[in-house]
Amino acid sequence: MSKKRILMAMSGGIDSTVSALLLLEQGYELVGGTFRTFDSIKESCLAKERGCCSIDSIMEAKHMAEQLGFEHHILDFREAFKEHVIQDFIQEYMSGRTPNPCVLCNSSIKWGMLLDKAMELGCDGIATGHYARIVEQGGHFFLATAADTRKDQTYFLWRLSENELARTLFPLGNLTKPEVRRIAAEHGFEKLSKKMESQEICFIPDNDYRRFLSENVPDFSEKVRPGDFVDAEGRKVGEHAGFPFYTIGQRKGLRVAFGTPKYVTRISARDNTVTLGDRDDLLATSLHAENCMFTDVSLLEQNPNVQARIRYNSPAVEARVRVEGSHAEVDFSVPVWGVTPGQSLVLYQDGLVVGGGLICG
Repeated sequence: MSKKRILMAMSGGIDSTVSALLLLEQGYELVGGTFRTFDSIKESCLAKERGCCSIDSIMEAKHMAEQLGFEHHILDFREAFKEHVIQDFIQEYMSGRTPNPCVLCNSSIKWGMLLDKAMELGCDGIATGHYARIVEQGGHFFLATAADTRKDQTYFLWRLSENELARTLFPLGNLTKPEVRRIAAEHGFEKLSKKMESQEICFIPDNDYRRFLSENVPDFSEKVRPGDFVDAEGRKVGEHAGFPFYTIGQRKGLRVAFGTPKYVTRISARDNTVTLGDRDDLLATSLHAENCMFTDVSLLEQNPNVQARIRYNSPAVEARVRVEGSHAEVDFSVPVWGVTPGQSLVLYQDGLVVGGGLICG
């Protein structure tokens, strides 16, 4: 992308701030934009908000843009965020699956709506502080893994289209996190360079999704009732508090005593049962994914060998993929642990994201 006017997504944190610093040094004209996606302050509670989209972080971002000398806009995306991201989060858990809201937010809010706002503000594209790269190859724009593999965020970005990638800049793609901290300190942002990062879901700052569901699902107590823990043969081995309170692979908090550790291996919303088993019961050699997107499906038809990731904090595993429309069947070279319906499958070839989809039960 030539040096033009860019809408810089500002969070008030170190990554977007350093991204802005780098782009300014490269001669880009910046416009700052910070989106408000949720409102965690209720009329009965005046507690301080936390998280990347809170009032505090929004004001920090605005102040940072002013310090760096470019205009800043607060973008109210709360209605769309609730409709697309929060409702999907609730619906998935209430269906017995475990969603990843960041994936959906990136595609529908952070890019979908932010690019529209960029056009409205006369910008030619957007920039974010994500750790990822964009590679143009064979007439296609590919998402590519970041130089800092420990911070790489391509897993959360697989749903971005080529058109969106063509209008995006990732200034941190070739940097490591220590380098980003050093750049911040060198530019006088010493306190920011040492700031700890937030890991929780932005709209659940206390990280208690169970509380969030109970407060946001109408008639929750009627819809979610205690049910049976069962073993692989369907025999009752205990009682659970309600199927949405559990995730695949969960071991702690089961409140059922066994001679050996037990793990959640299956969740059934239909009959309100949660299956428990041994750790090895969670090993799988294949999976099915739906709602898939592929950058260039011919690459996978010519060469079905991929590196596949089934969650953000798991390494990619060698696999073979068979594509059928928007569906994919993946066979792993070695068993993988904890395949979880609702999570994302992301496929790579030589560091390029060639596709992704949602894991089915």
